[in-house]
Amino acid sequence: MKKQISFSATGYAADLGPLKIQRILPNRYTNKVGPFVFLDYVAPVIKEIINKNGMGAHPHRGIATLTYIIQGEVEHFDSAGNTAKIHSGGAQWMKAGNGIIHDENFNYDSQTASKYIHGFQFWINLPAKNKAESPAHIPIQANEVPKRVLPNESGWLKVIVGSYEDLSSKIPNYSEQFLYHIQLEAGKQFSLDVENNIEVAAFLPMQNILLNDTEFHKGELVEFDQKAGEIELKNTSGKSVDILLFGGETYTESMVAEGPFIMNTQAEIATAYRDFHAGKYGEIKVTTQNK
Repeated sequence: MKKQISFSATGYAADLGPLKIQRILPNRYTNKVGPFVFLDYVAPVIKEIINKNGMGAHPHRGIATLTYIIQGEVEHFDSAGNTAKIHSGGAQWMKAGNGIIHDENFNYDSQTASKYIHGFQFWINLPAKNKAESPAHIPIQANEVPKRVLPNESGWLKVIVGSYEDLSSKIPNYSEQFLYHIQLEAGKQFSLDVENNIEVAAFLPMQNILLNDTEFHKGELVEFDQKAGEIELKNTSGKSVDILLFGGETYTESMVAEGPFIMNTQAEIATAYRDFHAGKYGEIKVTTQNK
């Protein structure tokens, strides 16, 4: 049986440093999909100038950030001493844990002739016990992202987070979670089954597609009900389409979100701010690899 659609929504424009983005999650219908509590979409844009100064250092606590860059490159640096640069098709994950300051550069890919930037940033809520852990960072280049060619030359599926069949991402799972990037060829379809009590949503960055026999449009986030069932993706257009499918088990602990912090109580939010202002998150000592 096919899963029912719970809602569809479009984001709103916001600024991410010098970039213009669409804030897809949270929205007026929900503040989370499984452990995913935030999604910014950077639509394709040409960037002529390399930014060497970062987009603005800021703290986090209680979450993991995930940047997935379809086209371009992202440079990361943080107060735990982590630095890395990923290129088109790569991802980087940072566990803020008990507190960190980080900054990023979004630039065109220095390894290619293209000057486009196109990507996503998610926040993943951590279980209470993991919010108290030390920060960590994992960069993943494009050739390290697990990929499966779909049957009948239908396209491919990349596992950015979680697992699919025998494929598993390098990103740790503190709860059941998944993020797939699916590309579906013209005139093709693909289905997958989702278990009971799993929150799941699809985001359509660039093209329209049929989801369980209903057409949705580019820029829409589509969430499904939590009953076990099938999600069918059908491409009736004359060109390939891209879909992000993500979600996971319901977060059952209390959740309080304020600014860059997501904790379990208001008292923990107050502590997060107090520790930040007391300098307990450290400072970024390396400003950029590009200098």
